[in-house]
Amino acid sequence: MSEALRYPVGRFQYEGDMGADARRGAISTIVEFPQVFRAVATSLSEAQLGTRYRDGGWAARQVIHHVSDSHINAYVRTRWLLTEDRPTIKAYDEKGWAELPDASSAPIELSLALLAATHQRWTLLLESLPDEAFGRELVHPVNGPMTLDKLVHMYAWHGRHHMGHLQIVSGLRA
Repeated sequence: MSEALRYPVGRFQYEGDMGADARRGAISTIVEFPQVFRAVATSLSEAQLGTRYRDGGWAARQVIHHVSDSHINAYVRTRWLLTEDRPTIKAYDEKGWAELPDASSAPIELSLALLAATHQRWTLLLESLPDEAFGRELVHPVNGPMTLDKLVHMYAWHGRHHMGHLQIVSGLRA
């Protein structure tokens, strides 16, 4: 399997708090993402929505629903992190969720609307926080401790990552 198909924008890399400017850039990416993602997602034909971006990968429709599911989880994790002392979050079976019947049959508009609303609430929260809040931690049961700063950078990457998958299906990315 091609690394470029699996990770069209490269693998996520985080080397520690990169500072307030980098964080603001990541938050800006999160702010803008639903609109950019919607533009690519709604340009896909019904046939393309059923097309997998690589062998063993998800169909474009599943990717769209996955992004909404994942970013809803990120928003909830952000709220736990801010209201509890170093919470251990619950992981979820992303592959299992992507294979549930609604992920292959529901209209993409449902998840695009959820994504837009989630990002509106999430970014209102993120933009209201003082810099020191981004050092707060949660504990992921598989990946271990994670600061809010890392979570923000990871989800800015996550959106670009799956946008790349839709661009592969649409022919915008080789």
